Amino acid sequence: MDVRELKSLGKPILITSIIQILLSTFAGWGIGLFLGFAPLESVYLGIALSFSSTIVVVKLLLEKRDIFSLYGKLSIGILLLEDLVAIIILMGMTVGSSYLNLGVQNTLPIATLMLKAVILLASIFILSKYVLKRVFNAVSSSTELLFLTVLSWCFVFVSVSLALGFSVVIGAFLAGIALANSPFYYEIQGKVRPLRDFFVMLFFVYLGSQVVLGEVGRASPLVLAFVAYALVVKPIVFLASLGLFGFRKHTMFHTAINLSQVSEFSLIVMVLGFQAGFVSQIALTAVALTVVISVMFSSILIAFSRRVYKSFSGLAGFFEHSKYIHRIEINKRENTLKDHVVVIGAHRMGGEVVRYLKREKIPFLVLDFNPRVIQNLVNEKIEAIYGDIGDPEILEFLNLESAKFVVSTAPNLEDNLILVGEIRRRKHNCLVIARAATAREAKLLYKRGANFVVLPEMISGEYLVQLLANHWGDKEYFKSRAEVELNRIFRNKFVLV
Repeated sequence: MDVRELKSLGKPILITSIIQILLSTFAGWGIGLFLGFAPLESVYLGIALSFSSTIVVVKLLLEKRDIFSLYGKLSIGILLLEDLVAIIILMGMTVGSSYLNLGVQNTLPIATLMLKAVILLASIFILSKYVLKRVFNAVSSSTELLFLTVLSWCFVFVSVSLALGFSVVIGAFLAGIALANSPFYYEIQGKVRPLRDFFVMLFFVYLGSQVVLGEVGRASPLVLAFVAYALVVKPIVFLASLGLFGFRKHTMFHTAINLSQVSEFSLIVMVLGFQAGFVSQIALTAVALTVVISVMFSSILIAFSRRVYKSFSGLAGFFEHSKYIHRIEINKRENTLKDHVVVIGAHRMGGEVVRYLKREKIPFLVLDFNPRVIQNLVNEKIEAIYGDIGDPEILEFLNLESAKFVVSTAPNLEDNLILVGEIRRRKHNCLVIARAATAREAKLLYKRGANFVVLPEMISGEYLVQLLANHWGDKEYFKSRAEVELNRIFRNKFVLV
């Protein structure tokens, strides 16, 4: 998790998160009281209902390659803020006497909690800023040593957390944030992914073990109410909140669908309440079942969100602001280009196309769903529109009837099929170049009407063969390539965000 995502869309993320957490906590508390649970136990139920699952959402966004989209950034930002709120709550729930046993915790509990939290965060900040980078610089040459150092670093954070009287969860969470913001993030991610996935699997096994079958019948009314809230009411809360900031219905809908489940943090909260004697086995079983069922249905909705959007775009449109559009989603003026090229996706492959068109002074327009890419393009005075080709309405802004070429470097097959099909349905005469990952995908795109399909791996192989043929035996050419290629890779940063 990268806390820097909170900066780019701070106000919408902050206010939407607070509104959702407060409303969901109050709703869960009310449902608990209505079904006969004790007032304090109902508070725990309300807190459990207010969080969405970071594990599930990030995993699905990565698989769909939507992590850099506006709705992906909004989803992750809201999840990060919810997780930070959950950590603060867990700090209050789990803090106990430190290893020093001075007795201050019993005398001044609130002051001690705040002091311990400050010490913990300050210690982690100092270690991360002044120690972490040097340690990883020293061990980065060895794969095994880097992996062991990452695990050791996690245990250091956990030990500091335990020494101050906090739980293992707090230390592990903060260790993850420190590693996510380190310069070695990508190397670390690759090394720990198998271990992470293994323990995620174990976590959900543990989740299932909290379900006591004998209590399922008594817990079923609460489960049904909570699942209905997570899948129906919570998305509506997000739609209404994001609508206040002028986001378009496509962005609002996908963000709301992404967050339509109950979090793994909810189970941790309930387990701690159960261990403290404030939560019954029925409530714990109900929340465990709610997490499993809501995650199951939410994952299906996220996986097929583009199809679901077609059916519910009218409902999402009801929450659009009638007079205000968020600055990221404003298409400032009507596109009047003719005989132009439409480039969809200005990252890596699309970036090379953009550079060529700009250099040759060929009129072109860029469509991308990464707000940072769009901002950098606009700064370079390049005509660019924020949008997702999965949203049919965005095609109206591209002036396709006057375009000469459409070049889509988007990696998603479904998006490219929608694009090609829509162009051919409207009987536009522009030539369409699309990207595919496999020969099967290329075949589908050609059948739909694409004029040329790019297979990156095949083109890479052809380029490498041509390079060897042209410079075979010329060692000096390859010896001097490193600096040249690095300059080439990192020039024009607006396409390589």
